[in-house]
Amino acid sequence: MPLELVTSILLVFLGVFAGFLGGLLGIGGGTIVVPILILVFDLRAQQAVGTSLVMIIFTALSGTLAYDRQKRIDWKVGIMGAAVTVPGAAIGAYATNFVSSTALTIMFGIFLFIMSAYLFRRSYRTAKMKESQTELRTEAGRWVWRRKIADASGRIFEYDASIYAGLAFLFMGGVASGFFGIGGGLIVVPILASVVGLPIHLAVATSMLTMIFTSISGVTTHVMLGHVLFEYAAPLVVGIVIGAQVGARTAKGIRSDSLERVFSVAVLIIGVILIITRL
Repeated sequence: MPLELVTSILLVFLGVFAGFLGGLLGIGGGTIVVPILILVFDLRAQQAVGTSLVMIIFTALSGTLAYDRQKRIDWKVGIMGAAVTVPGAAIGAYATNFVSSTALTIMFGIFLFIMSAYLFRRSYRTAKMKESQTELRTEAGRWVWRRKIADASGRIFEYDASIYAGLAFLFMGGVASGFFGIGGGLIVVPILASVVGLPIHLAVATSMLTMIFTSISGVTTHVMLGHVLFEYAAPLVVGIVIGAQVGARTAKGIRSDSLERVFSVAVLIIGVILIITRL
């Protein structure tokens, strides 16, 4: 059944807001969209999760195209990562069918607590990570891929990718993506940077590529379970495409660490509200 015009407009603005934050912070936007769909639009948690993932597909596609132009995607690592996040996302999406909407909402609230703490901590570590990642070198061998990538500006990234060490973690990132309706960037980026060994710039870019396949896998399963409301997803997609472009351009002039701290507090508050309203 078609949505009322006011509802559709509100969803477009929600998509713009989520896309704007996604462009600024390199995340899919699900951490904002899922709780608002539950609290404001009164969707069941499973519907909010499934619908959010549709939006994130387009976020990931837009981000991947942008980073591909910058030549900062490690395609070999990204495709290998997708090979394990895809089944993980399908399993996570299917698992939502075995929990109640209330339980899933409370679990999402707890998840937001964890993500809030991570974002706050990351805001203080980002600069240090940027400096240290390119210095990290290990002895290349059977389980390590020695990589050398030149981006569009001519900057050379040389590193050893311990991809096999990160496969189990990436699989769990896929499970979280399908279960909570997030793109997985909040989880995949630190795995690629800290465990696999990609420079932070390439970790963010490569996670976008992985996110495409992860989100499609999760959406496919949620569609089969009847959790996706396309009448809600369509205006969200329109908004996310606009917001992501604005966010990406704005990011050049804003300190990301300060923004992440503000965002982490907002995520924490949303998590508290989700849990209180469902207890």
